[in-house]
Amino acid sequence: MRHVRRTRKKQGPLQRAPGRRRWPRPLWAAVGIGGAAVAVATVLVATSGSDEPTDPKELTSDQANRLAVTRFRNYQAGGRAVTIKVPGTAGELVVTGSIDYRGKVGYGAVHGTGRDRSSDGLIQWTATTVYVHPMTKAPAKAPARPPKSGWYNRPLQKYGSSLDSSLTIALKLGSDRPDNAELLPQNGAAWVGEDRLHGHQVDIMTGPKAARATAGPAGEAAVRYWIGSDGTMYRVRVGVASAPEPVVIDFDTHTYVPVRKAPGVAPKR
Repeated sequence: MRHVRRTRKKQGPLQRAPGRRRWPRPLWAAVGIGGAAVAVATVLVATSGSDEPTDPKELTSDQANRLAVTRFRNYQAGGRAVTIKVPGTAGELVVTGSIDYRGKVGYGAVHGTGRDRSSDGLIQWTATTVYVHPMTKAPAKAPARPPKSGWYNRPLQKYGSSLDSSLTIALKLGSDRPDNAELLPQNGAAWVGEDRLHGHQVDIMTGPKAARATAGPAGEAAVRYWIGSDGTMYRVRVGVASAPEPVVIDFDTHTYVPVRKAPGVAPKR
């Protein structure tokens, strides 16, 4: 569903309530780490890459079923704790927070690693809008109750921002229904390995190749999933064209805290 924010007139990338001063325009004005973003009409997509095994195996029926329900599991859970790592030539941005997959909103703290701290603060996002609360000393974890003031908003960029692409992808990792397990192998989904992650034994799978996402400069696979024995998603790695390395989205890295909407965040429709 789309969230619509009404404004009295066309404004710049960041908007604030009338009569209040504008925040100086740092990286929040167009928080991105590079050029073109991933097109994500659907998230369950992948392209083959040079780092994949030369002999990926066809999914078994059990593996196909787990891949088919993995986004539905996130929806069933209501929400998940996430850590989103967005690499860039100027350093990495890390979002630590939660995503409400039924309310379709994410919320967390942002920290720059190996870069300046002009982008540090709190962030909340929907499918259409990014809300930011700049802070010189951002907390390690976002407070359970978002601050009542100090928020700025801008449209979520579909292209041109690696951060916005990552936020969009993370939000799309939940679905109110399973995917078609029979079509996944037919469209090129494959098993590429196994691992132990966050204390869980997982299978690593790629999604179907029918809908291609943009691979990174090193030919990284666009989307790869780390999935548990019951279909629970524990990690997703996504190649973004503008990023030097794939974006990594980890789940259950900390305790899930239900998302409370910041002032001005449009309700679910």
